[in-house]
Order: sequence, then structure tokens, then C-alpha cells
Amino acid sequence: MIAFLQRRIALIIPTLFFVSVLIFGLQQLLPGDPALAMAGEERDPAVIAFLREKYHLDRPLPERYVLWVKGIAHGDLGESIRIKRPVKDLILEKLPVTGELAGLAMVVALAIGVPAGILAAVKHDTAIDYGATMAALWGLSIPNFWLGILLILLFSVTLGWLPASGFVTPAESLKQNLLTLIMPAFVLGNAIAAVMMRHTRSAMLQVLDSDYVRTARAKGLSEWSVILRHALRNALIPVVTLGALEFGALLSGAVLTEQVFSIPGFGKLIVDAVFNRDYAVVQGVVLCTALAYIFLNLFADIAYALLNPRLRA
Repeated sequence: MIAFLQRRIALIIPTLFFVSVLIFGLQQLLPGDPALAMAGEERDPAVIAFLREKYHLDRPLPERYVLWVKGIAHGDLGESIRIKRPVKDLILEKLPVTGELAGLAMVVALAIGVPAGILAAVKHDTAIDYGATMAALWGLSIPNFWLGILLILLFSVTLGWLPASGFVTPAESLKQNLLTLIMPAFVLGNAIAAVMMRHTRSAMLQVLDSDYVRTARAKGLSEWSVILRHALRNALIPVVTLGALEFGALLSGAVLTEQVFSIPGFGKLIVDAVFNRDYAVVQGVVLCTALAYIFLNLFADIAYALLNPRLRA
């Protein structure tokens, strides 16, 4: 197991290097000049020259990349050009909000998608299977922003059960925090649950036809013992991969849902930074998202080895 982890961790170093080069290089392709944007309408040449020197925009591209990497190594992601705050502080402020929302959305997706997929596979070609498939198609077809608006109209405007928008930190009120996140978490988890259901169903159908499942049944084990103890463990491997990728997507791509429910999260920070040409924030946010994907995939690899010891070799 230790050798397995060492091989996986060793792959992270070159991956981080290429990711950092891509993030910094592609950032330079964005239209517009940040120095001109910061200089205001007058665009005094002296001010522009000062800004170029302050933010190293007058240096060659390789030198700017090295300075950026050195800053990252010391925990310095730069300063926001627009609001004059350290990028690290902005990320630490916004990421927990989206992280909590993404975590609740994954709980919703797993609670709905995995049991529905198992049941659809066990009851293959029955009304239950067809009903679960239709529900999955519904979840994939409904746009998140539209479902969010409908939930607000029903549970906030009509029934008055849940707050329509806003965010309250758990430190202020845990109950109010959960109430503000129930609807957005369901909106995000609904679409992922549909994908989870389809993957779980497909994986379970393949595993249920395998030799070791037939052997377990021949030994006289109960049907649900065969399904949950023997079949599900191997069927979860593709679901783990999907879960890691979907969680990473939630951290960076929940902007529409955050906008509908007025949640000050990570997605809104990314969009605002791109529109305002806040290069330091864009670089820091994209790097943070890339790191999340890398480590989520590492955790998925560890989960593979725990679920199926043969993969450790």
C-alpha cells in the first residue's frame, strides 16, 4: 500500500508543474491590459509605468512565471487588482462556503443516486428500472437555474418554509445555515444523482453477471448479502471516479446556482475576476481548482485500493 501511494504521489509533482505552466501561459492570452484597466480613464503614462513595475508586467514572461511560482511556494498568491486584498484571503473566505454547499450536494447525490442505481439493476427490465431511468433523465434535463427558481417559488414564496436566498455561516446559526443551503444543495445534487444512478446501474449490471456473484449465490447467501457485500464493492469503483470529478466540478462550477440563491461562493469569485481582468485572482482561483482535482483523484486512487486490493499491484 505504501509503494502504491508513493507512485501516485510521485505523479503529482510533474502534473503540478504542467498545470502551473498552463495556468500562467493561458492567462496571458486573455484580452486587455491590466495596467490600463487599473490606470482609470485618464491613463496617465507615469501611472501606467508605475503599475507595470509594481506588478512585474514589464518583466519578460519566463521571469514573471518564476516570480509567481516563488510567491506560491511562500504562500503568496498575489493581490487582487480590483479590491486590493490578498488572493489567499479571498480564496480562504469563499472556498469554505462553496465547499459546504458542494459537500451537501454530494450527500444528496449519493443518497439518491446510488440506492436508485442498485435498485434499478436488481430489478432490471421492470417498472422500477424504467421509473428510475425516467427520473434520471428528468434530473439531467432540468436546468439548475430553472429548478432553483421553481423551488424558491414553492418553498419560499408560497409555503414560506425556507429562506429564498442568502447565506449564514455555521458559526452564526447552524440551523439557519442548513436552511439556506437545503434548496441549492438539492438543485446541484439532483443533476449529479441522475448521473450517479446511471453509472451505478451500469456497473451493478456488469458485476451481477460475474462468476464470483454466482458462486456467492450458490453458497446459499441471501440475495441482499450478495448484492451489498459482494457486488456493490466492485461496482463502486467507477462511482468513486465519478464522485471525485463531480465534487471538483461543484467547487468550480456552481456559479449559476450560487447566483440564483445569492450565495457568496467560489464560483462567483471566479466569474467576477474574469470580467474584471483581475489576473492574480484568476490565477489563484484556477490553481486552487486544479489542486482540488489533483488531490480528489489521489483520494479516488486510494479508495480504489481499499475497495479492490488487486488494484494495489
